[in-house]
Amino acid sequence: MKTKKTVTLLIGLFVLGMASAQQVPDRNETLKTMVKVNDHFMKKYSDYRTPSYVNKVIRPSNIWTRGVYYEGLMALYSIYPREDYYSYANDWADFHGWGFRNGTTTRNADDYCASQTYLDLYKVCPDPEKIRKAKANIDMLVNTPQVNDWWWIDAIQMGMPVFAKLGRLTGEQKYFDKMWEMYEYTRNVHGENGMYNAKEGLWWRDQDFDPPYKEPNGKNCYWSRGNGWVYAALVRVMDEIPADEQHRTNYIDDFLTMSKAIKDCQREDGFWNVSLHDESNFGGKETSGTALFVYGMAWGIRNGWLDRKEYLPVLLKAWNAIVKEAVHPDGALGYVQGTGKEPKDSQPVTYDKIPDFEDFGTGCFLLAGSEVYKLEN
Repeated sequence: MKTKKTVTLLIGLFVLGMASAQQVPDRNETLKTMVKVNDHFMKKYSDYRTPSYVNKVIRPSNIWTRGVYYEGLMALYSIYPREDYYSYANDWADFHGWGFRNGTTTRNADDYCASQTYLDLYKVCPDPEKIRKAKANIDMLVNTPQVNDWWWIDAIQMGMPVFAKLGRLTGEQKYFDKMWEMYEYTRNVHGENGMYNAKEGLWWRDQDFDPPYKEPNGKNCYWSRGNGWVYAALVRVMDEIPADEQHRTNYIDDFLTMSKAIKDCQREDGFWNVSLHDESNFGGKETSGTALFVYGMAWGIRNGWLDRKEYLPVLLKAWNAIVKEAVHPDGALGYVQGTGKEPKDSQPVTYDKIPDFEDFGTGCFLLAGSEVYKLEN
């Protein structure tokens, strides 16, 4: 029979354990890990001019995969402004003439994703030439009637923050208005009834996955990284738009609903599966989607939108799992699913397998780390 003293001790240890589990990692350690991962990438890809050659296709180094990496690098630079980080980003942008694959008339968000970094670099050192093509491209989108360009949800992250950043920079409402029209179309109209399932709080990747398409277990197919892209986009947009922007509450509502849905399907080990509702469909640890969820949740807690007691353990469990199980000693990242659009793509996803593109996974990790770094105990 346990004594009162023993019970009190056990309760105390339990409470201590709960408190310890919610301790934000030491900032220096978080920064150290981010630097290690980024330095590995910058060393391996020291020549930012080199195009990729994947599946017998040559792609310039300013496509979306590298654009996402530079989003992460600029997030790291914002908390640790090393000169070589700035030079690596600025020289890359300059090499590409501050432009895009397929030029300023492109409607493809994968092309103009790079504008997010061009605009961030402009804020560090203003020069009209840095954003001339970015503005021309988005002005073209604003001034044409189409709203159906973001037909795959990845495009929401690649393109939507560009509109928000330009709106904030110029003070012109037209960017916020067009951004909402394009987002709302993808959310509510595209495909059968939009890509967003408000009842389940998650997004179908594109209309190919609309019902009656199902996972092997009979549930809807929600791809981890695809939902991570939308989640990250909402964060990046809300960081830019005014507090009184007319659709801010819509974005907040979607962010909160997604947060709950994401929280409810976390794996026991802290990661998320590539298939959020079917662990039998290529289940296993996946770093890029997990990092994007950490990024969003950390931002939500820091800005008072997510309850700290409810969400901090979730994001810390995920962040600690990535750092412990996915970061190699030399800074490489494991468990990153390569490019694709569904669970079966780029399989198997393992600790040692190098994905077809290493850049976007690193970018997702740096975005996550930058928000974890800003959290306070």
